[in-house]
Amino acid sequence: MAFQHEHTYRVCYADTDQMGYMYYGNYARLYEIGRVEALRSLGFAYKVLEESGVMMPVYEMKTRYLKPARYDELLTIRTRIEQRPGARIIFHFELLNESDVLLNTGEVTLVFINRQTNRPIMAPVAFLDKLQPYFKEE
Repeated sequence: MAFQHEHTYRVCYADTDQMGYMYYGNYARLYEIGRVEALRSLGFAYKVLEESGVMMPVYEMKTRYLKPARYDELLTIRTRIEQRPGARIIFHFELLNESDVLLNTGEVTLVFINRQTNRPIMAPVAFLDKLQPYFKEE
């Protein structure tokens, strides 16, 4: 089982290069938007997590550019969590255009860190509880 969420984003002029393609560095920002909105849909806000003393820095990011996103396209950011988090959480992304064409795939691994000690910790129980319905068979 897995958790999946979709969020839409329209490519604005500031996102693009001179060719009208979305600048490659902006894909990481869309991954962040997808992550934040996916967690929000679970009823779990990044802000609340940080206020509780847990930070989630990026450990690793992979991306594959298949086709360019273009100015004014409405993109779907599909975000999946395919395995129950431990001290790390891995988000998988697919970016699709309005014609449902896959433009980009990505994977971002984050680590749960105690803000005071700056040391890795396990995912908070309250967060795992929100994901529990999606990983019942594990």
